[in-house]
Amino acid sequence: MKKLTSLVILFSFSIGFAQDIEIETFATGLSNPVNIKHSGDNRLFVAERSGYIQIINQEGTINPTPFLDIDVNVTDNGGEQGLLGLAFHPNYASNGYFYVNYINNAGDTVISRFTRSDSNTADSSSELILMTISQPYINHNGGDMAFGNDGYLYIATGDGGSGGDPGNRAQDLSTLLGKMLRIDVDNTSGGNNYAIPATNPFVGDATALDEIWSYGLRNPWKFSFDSLTNDIWIADVGQNEYEEINMATPSASALGVNYGWRCYEGNSTYNTADCPPMAEMTFPVAEYGHTSSGAFKCSITGGYIYRGSTQPNLYGVYFFADYCSNEIGILSNNEGTWSYTFTEQYSGNGWSCFGEDVNGELYVAGLSSGTIYKIIDANLSVDEHQLSDIKLYPNPANESFTIDLLQFYSSLNSVHLFNMQGKLVKSVNEFDNQLTTISTKELSNGLYLVQLVNNNGQTQFKKLIVN
Repeated sequence: MKKLTSLVILFSFSIGFAQDIEIETFATGLSNPVNIKHSGDNRLFVAERSGYIQIINQEGTINPTPFLDIDVNVTDNGGEQGLLGLAFHPNYASNGYFYVNYINNAGDTVISRFTRSDSNTADSSSELILMTISQPYINHNGGDMAFGNDGYLYIATGDGGSGGDPGNRAQDLSTLLGKMLRIDVDNTSGGNNYAIPATNPFVGDATALDEIWSYGLRNPWKFSFDSLTNDIWIADVGQNEYEEINMATPSASALGVNYGWRCYEGNSTYNTADCPPMAEMTFPVAEYGHTSSGAFKCSITGGYIYRGSTQPNLYGVYFFADYCSNEIGILSNNEGTWSYTFTEQYSGNGWSCFGEDVNGELYVAGLSSGTIYKIIDANLSVDEHQLSDIKLYPNPANESFTIDLLQFYSSLNSVHLFNMQGKLVKSVNEFDNQLTTISTKELSNGLYLVQLVNNNGQTQFKKLIVN
């Protein structure tokens, strides 16, 4: 993977860096989408708050039947409850396991495993409950989940709700609330349907729960891992004034990071009664005020570091959004200093989540609009936009893959395949119709870069997996 990234960075620098974006409609007709994940292929799986998971195919169509329907098990009060999180097992292709985070009919958080029936449906009766977490209030449930590259499942929990964390739960290591949890779903121990990784930071501490990975969080609505570095990025919703973006490297996270709530809101003092020293806390890499930079803001939605290949000017940028202002935020690093800017307001959406597809391209969902948008670089020329619209499928490919040129086949000059050592392994130079099929029988299994070159010499890269 590092070789791939180095190659992409080389191409990116030749184009220059920009941070202007556009969004283009990818799929419509969803109901309160709150989580977007992929299962290792070209489809997107979207969790709807009421208890459904829908499949969006690579051309943006939604399957007529939900992948999962657990509506009867889920409490959705139109606020912060409902089906909130989704994560696919790293070996989903072989074991069919995926995990959900929802609020049950008792108002408590449930972390469960379900099993796929076939490629388009899951068995709703296959639920295996891993843990249930009592919720004292209806808000601040967190709910996002993701697997790290260590194979463990990470779970974000809110502080239990109300306002100001009245129980000081985020700082209390005897409760799972206000934390980032890490569990081993491939093993069992202690009578649970999961095990505790031996390297969790509080294992052996009688005053702390073993599941805790980090703490001091208010309502970590969305988090993600950087697919290059495995740094964890956590957007934590603020109380009265500040929204914050936290980041920790894998080595720092292993120390049991304390992100500071309710002692601090962002970098500002909130309630320091019975709090540890500031030196023992990790403060955000960025924060923004509710009345800063124009439109009123109130609730941050975390996203991803862009590591795709079709928008090279956006490489290494972290995307986030604000639910109230309908703005998308762009956080970038300049010589070690993080700074952010906001885009225009996209009214009528209420940004609820971001998603990353199998190729590292990014999407954002509007809660109220039920629309999934793809994030693209506004500085691409018309011809470059056309190249980015060209689709490759199936991906992963077995014996061949097809390039769908849409209406742009007359402007495409050549297609080149490079292996991860940068060696050219195949070229195609003739395109006389919309669909062109390219054989991969002679290629070894692995990851390749597909270079698309138009008649003006402009280039785009797409990733291709050959099985």
